[in-house]
Amino acid sequence: MRRQAVCFPPRRHLCKRALELRTEGKLNLRPIRLLLADDHALVMQAVRFALEPDSDIEIVAEARSGSEVLPRVAETNPDLVLLDIRMPGIDGLELLDRLTEQYPEVKVVVLSGLEDPDLPAEAVGRGAKAFLGKGIDPAEIAPVLRLVHEGERVAESPGSAAGLAEHTADEFGLTAREREILERVATGQSNKQIAAEFWLSEQTIKYHLTNVYRKLDVRSRTEAARFAYEHGLARSSSRGTDAHPLHG
Repeated sequence: MRRQAVCFPPRRHLCKRALELRTEGKLNLRPIRLLLADDHALVMQAVRFALEPDSDIEIVAEARSGSEVLPRVAETNPDLVLLDIRMPGIDGLELLDRLTEQYPEVKVVVLSGLEDPDLPAEAVGRGAKAFLGKGIDPAEIAPVLRLVHEGERVAESPGSAAGLAEHTADEFGLTAREREILERVATGQSNKQIAAEFWLSEQTIKYHLTNVYRKLDVRSRTEAARFAYEHGLARSSSRGTDAHPLHG
């Protein structure tokens, strides 16, 4: 019976679970050996940049076509393969079948920009341990890789920045209006500006913000804005130094 893909939790929970595993002594001390397989140079660069601060993940090889993946696996013996589902040469799904058959000990995380809603379940059913959309914040990748390496069940990401934001807002119980106000706070708008945009009184905006602070367990606009960016509830494009989603 085919396994169904499910959404993985936001980064806060991924990092928390990784910390629990480390505390329990279940995370290996040696670096996780990772093979990157993607034909888009910009995606490769973004992933390398995102993983650079993580000393426990070592990129041991790269493959730019499907036909390069199996030889690279044989040469470098990786723990994980981060695999684009569509590459020249061998198709990603066919590669999943071959990797599962020839290298069952190697765990595969699929990274794809395709919009096919059936693809995550298809990939997981054919052996992938996780499915990530290229709209994902690159900072989300390392926690997923760690959990997959340790045998945790991480089947599918929300697949886009919008999906992650909606998932996070639902988890913390934010209403649609509270999320809209939080987004404006994160961009630096004042209560007066937000009230004018929504044709509401400043007192109503303050009321909504009080609820936002309580639900997110923050104490100030600065903390709320930081939370919004860290959890995908505000667009990183408004902050020039933030990481951008993967594209390719």
